[in-house]
This record gives sequence, C-alpha cells and structure tokens, in this order.
Amino acid sequence: MDVLYKYIPEHAVPLCFELIKANRVHLKIVNERITRHGDYRRDTDGSHIITVNFSQNQYRFLITLIHEIAHLVAFEKYGRRIKPHGDEWKMTFQRLMVPFIRPEIFPSNLLPLVARHFRNPKASSDTDTTLALALKQFDPVNDKNYVFEIPYGSTFRIHNGKIFKKVALRTKRIECLELATGKVYLFNPNAEVELLS
Repeated sequence: MDVLYKYIPEHAVPLCFELIKANRVHLKIVNERITRHGDYRRDTDGSHIITVNFSQNQYRFLITLIHEIAHLVAFEKYGRRIKPHGDEWKMTFQRLMVPFIRPEIFPSNLLPLVARHFRNPKASSDTDTTLALALKQFDPVNDKNYVFEIPYGSTFRIHNGKIFKKVALRTKRIECLELATGKVYLFNPNAEVELLS
C-alpha cells in the first residue's frame, strides 16, 4: 500500500489497494513505453500480472491501473472470448471507476472531464482529446506537442527519430508524410511529437 502513495492520489490508495488484493494482482511498475500506458496478462500459473508505466502524473497512472484491472475483472466474469475493449470491458471499467470520480481524488478542473469520459470509455484515454490535454497539464514539463496542436505544413520528429510533415485531417486521424520515404501515415491527434519547423 505504501508504494501506491507514490503513484496515485492519496484518497484513491485504499480503494486501489482493495481492488489489487481482491483480484490477486501482481502489480509491476515499469519504465515508460511508447506504445502503451499499461497491460494485463494472466501468467501460465494463473496469476494476474498488471504492468503500468512509471508516471509522475498520478491521475493518468490511476486511470491506467483501473483500465487494466477492468480487463482482468471482465475476462474473469465474461470469459476470455470477449473483445478486449468491448461492451463487457466498458461496463466493467465504468463500474470500477465510479468510486474514484470524486473531488477528493481528481482536481475540480479535471473531474468533469473524467466523468464525461466514463460515460462511454474508449480503449485509451489518449483518444479523448479533451481529457488527454487536461491530463497533460499534470505531466512533467517537456518539449513535446500533440500532432493536432501544430500547424499544417509543419515538420516534426517522433520518438524513433523519423521526420514527418503534417499534411491533412482525415475524419479522426491526421495524415502525415514521412520525409525520408514519401510514405503517408495516419497519426492519432494526441500523438506527442517534437516540433521542428
């Protein structure tokens, strides 16, 4: 329980600890991964392993932890054949998050956005642009921008060093041209990038 105090809001710790204990979760806190905030898997011995990226943003950490516990609970209740982010998972995630959507846990400027997001939670809080921006204010200061924030025609670099030019909007994704190859890629609007020009 003492470890949780380092990563999530103080008033969320007892509730989280009970969920971890009740579901026999082995929680691992790992270095930041680009592709995901966390994951859940059932080990060959039947134990439940949840990994969550180390984060100085206690609100993102909390949402990710409950997201992954929701996978475990949904699979246990509905079976392994359900879609990972299908209706059963959504209902489970909503039910597990409700006790946390309180002013003692989330600040007043974030609380209504979290409540709105959990009316119909997505596979990632990053796909909810409004919530992602609001959560970003609690991240350590960095030199990154979201793709949707930078002007069209701008060039930017991603985590692996590749350089792109922002070209056009396609429904929910942003079309970007990789300068080295001329290939077009679609970016999530909330992808964090380094603006070059």
